Amino acid sequence: MTYTGTELTYRVAFDTESNRFMAIDAHDDTRVAYGITIEEAVRNLRA
Repeated sequence: MTYTGTELTYRVAFDTESNRFMAIDAHDDTRVAYGITIEEAVRNLRA
């Protein structure tokens, strides 16, 4: 799924190998952030 925040468009996926969520910048696939929760992954992507 692709989500649009106020300043960021991102996709969310779950990495089954590390058991963490991934937030992926929809405009730049090289920008990926991880977190235990979806919220944490998105927060890390915005940082």
